[in-house]
Amino acid sequence: MISVDTKKKELVGDFKNGGREWQIQGQPEKVRVHDFEIREPDKGKVAPYGVYDLGRNVGWVSVGVDHDTAAFAVESIRRWWRWMGHPSYPKAKRLLITADSGGSNGARVRLWKWELQQLANATGLEISVCHFPPGTSKWNKIEHRLFSQITINWRGRPLTSHEVIVEVIANTRTQTGLIVRAELDTNAYPIGVKVTDKQLQTVNVRRAKFHGEWNYTIRPTRKSQTKL
Repeated sequence: MISVDTKKKELVGDFKNGGREWQIQGQPEKVRVHDFEIREPDKGKVAPYGVYDLGRNVGWVSVGVDHDTAAFAVESIRRWWRWMGHPSYPKAKRLLITADSGGSNGARVRLWKWELQQLANATGLEISVCHFPPGTSKWNKIEHRLFSQITINWRGRPLTSHEVIVEVIANTRTQTGLIVRAELDTNAYPIGVKVTDKQLQTVNVRRAKFHGEWNYTIRPTRKSQTKL
């Protein structure tokens, strides 16, 4: 069982980051007065997409440099499964995902369901999704157990580069045993990708009796072609 969501987008560069951090006296790290976005190849914004394993208290964060789309969301889940999920649950047959009703993993997003079908086909997993009702995203466990800890860990530290962001996220730890792994995702995820009615009909989805628009299971339409 995993909880997923996109963390607030962050500016990359020498911008102020609220909070305090120890520095050598008289040598504070200088930041810009204004938070205007820097137009440089390695700057801009990042969209951290998180996957939190509720049972093991471990997290995965894909730091995307392009658009926050459903394709990016499912690719983040795919990477988590490849590097953390499958090694921890090699005999798993089903995966339960809890997510918000909006955003890249929204309940009404066609591309989200289409990409989940591709993931189910590749892994052989039955993927069940439970969306929180609109206005209740605060119930999503990833907000309190992963994203809040990342924010605490990097407060007071300017996020000057992609490498710094990945390193700070990956170094997030708590006394309750939270472990986080992070990876930069430099792939392009164009917006405006349309899923046709014909494509949507190929998604093997079974809606739950209780609010099927929010709770459903996507089953593989063919046998897995890979180990993952």
